[in-house]
Amino acid sequence: MALGRCRPAGRGADLPTTRNEEQMQIGYKLAAEAFGPDELVRQAVLAEQAGFDFVEISDHYHPWLDVQGHSPFAWTVLGAIAARTERIGLATGVTCPTVRYHPAIIAQAAATTALISGGRFVLGVGSGERLNEHVVGQEFPDSVRVRHAMLREALEIIRLLWRGGYRSYEGEYLRLEDARVFDLPEEPPLIAVAASGEVSARIAAELGDGLFATEPKGEIVEHYRAAGGDGPGYAEVPMAWAPDEHTAAQAVLETSRWALTGWKVMSELPNPVNFDAATSTVREEDVLAQFACGPDPERYVESAQAYVDAGFDRLVMQNAGPDPDGFIDFYRKELDGRIRGLTPRASGS
Repeated sequence: MALGRCRPAGRGADLPTTRNEEQMQIGYKLAAEAFGPDELVRQAVLAEQAGFDFVEISDHYHPWLDVQGHSPFAWTVLGAIAARTERIGLATGVTCPTVRYHPAIIAQAAATTALISGGRFVLGVGSGERLNEHVVGQEFPDSVRVRHAMLREALEIIRLLWRGGYRSYEGEYLRLEDARVFDLPEEPPLIAVAASGEVSARIAAELGDGLFATEPKGEIVEHYRAAGGDGPGYAEVPMAWAPDEHTAAQAVLETSRWALTGWKVMSELPNPVNFDAATSTVREEDVLAQFACGPDPERYVESAQAYVDAGFDRLVMQNAGPDPDGFIDFYRKELDGRIRGLTPRASGS
């Protein structure tokens, strides 16, 4: 299943620019920091049965908090999911192709995943978090400007390798020497680029096929469109299902309070112990202000509506509740049709 084939302008006549007019698609977040590999595959199969359009897996080396207790290799899990499913799309949310991985490795991994999934794969990429990138002993740049420059070079390398043949590249930060990806799909995977501001949104427009974000900020989409981006917009919607609101919020406090720190903190801290310390003062009321918690479908629809209003059309249900099976069943019975039917509200309404 394609997740929207849109290409930005300026990359050649073989990559036409067309605005994706498909209806909204709904994804399920596979939290690789919270579950082991077998459980992630099981959840992906359940998500397909429940009618989700795609699953999106985080690509981490460490969990955010030690209590989460997991962090399997995302690409192995993706291969297993591809073998166990037939229809559902697959995506990384997101991979950093600059430090822990060289972009040549990601070009190869994404091409292989696209092949074994029958073209169901979307490569989500971003500039990375220190939490995962410092582990290889290379410097993770302090400067956001440098991180953005490295991401731009990485995307250029990936695109170059997907053109086929032996390729070399000499950048300011990244190099490629006489490399070739031998197994390429007929059509390369869509690349969704994570953005949190104008500069990264411009990178998404110029070198990506779509946008990826974690906050319902319309200005991110506006910057992306203004820079010529016309692909789909992916966004993660924070949720926590449980039979009662308190139980749901307490689950967030235990395992997912890191999500309330904001991107500037999330990208900088080096280890789970640092996130534990940085979030020690998060309260239940803080969780309830940002997460749709509990059994009331209206809370979830309202939360999703904010992302639709901001311009996103690929919504990822990111459940931090204690019962993934219960959430998937709740989604199937109470949310699927209602969230799919959302349209942007008029400004000011």
